[in-house]
Amino acid sequence: MATEERDGVALSSLDSPLGDDLGVTKRQLVDYLDAVAERLVPQLAGRPLSVKRVRPGQPPFMQRNVSKGAPDWVRTAPMWSEGSHREIHQVVCDDRRTLLWLGNQRAVELHVPFFRIGNPEPTGLVLDLDPPEGADFSVVVATAHLVRQALQGAGLAGAVKTSGSKGVHVVVPVTGSPGEDVAAATRALAARTAALDTDLATTAYLLEDREGRVFVDSTRSGQATIVAPYSPRLRPGLPVSFPVAWDALEDVRPGDVTVTTAPGLLGDDDPWARALPDPQRLPAELVAEGHAIPVARVQAMHEGKRRKRAREATSTEG
Repeated sequence: MATEERDGVALSSLDSPLGDDLGVTKRQLVDYLDAVAERLVPQLAGRPLSVKRVRPGQPPFMQRNVSKGAPDWVRTAPMWSEGSHREIHQVVCDDRRTLLWLGNQRAVELHVPFFRIGNPEPTGLVLDLDPPEGADFSVVVATAHLVRQALQGAGLAGAVKTSGSKGVHVVVPVTGSPGEDVAAATRALAARTAALDTDLATTAYLLEDREGRVFVDSTRSGQATIVAPYSPRLRPGLPVSFPVAWDALEDVRPGDVTVTTAPGLLGDDDPWARALPDPQRLPAELVAEGHAIPVARVQAMHEGKRRKRAREATSTEG
């Protein structure tokens, strides 16, 4: 098996298909990560990394625990996994070498939380917007502008990027608040957004309650993650989560920028670093408003159980 070496990292099978039906080689992924390393690594550094990997002939899989046999120079951090109820060791990508190693592992999607190792205070919040099934991307664009309006009403500012999948992320850097207050403020901002146009947007967590509206997802707080800016996504052609200027949002689609086109579009620029406002303090009234709003997942769980009992009761009566 022919190998190449970059920054001390042995790279293998570069000219083989990256995965099934993706239309790109492993080399194209590695070359892309190498080309954007100076912009991508700062988005990953100091944060526990979750990756989505792919292998030909196998379905993609999410990986949080470091791979067995990882080089001893790959930094990891012990983290408690709620899903598996045990301590795991997640990769921390602080340098180009680790990024190249991840590419050689066929790690395509790079997901990070809004906190750094050793410091639980959130560095930001996100409102995640996805179009309803069969809807045009224009409804997401319109909802993103509602989010911006809600932010401005609270004295806040955010930056927007495509998710690389179907929607967009509006990211707001924050400082000085514990996790529960940031989560509350996110719920309040989502509610304010939906209230600006109830025919277009909703905070309804249950799919059956959305009625064709854009879901303003406020649930990515705490240990939840979002795909990092400049990260590829596991879709044909490997589209990239890419920064967008607010006044250019109407002209883009999530899959427009791919691993083969992004480096040429970027040149020496870092539009995400340029677009992000400085970290902001959350207004007390926004936080208080959010604490009065139930956590979406918890509320949905209870509502789902209630509806199931009602259906079973109706079925029994029938």
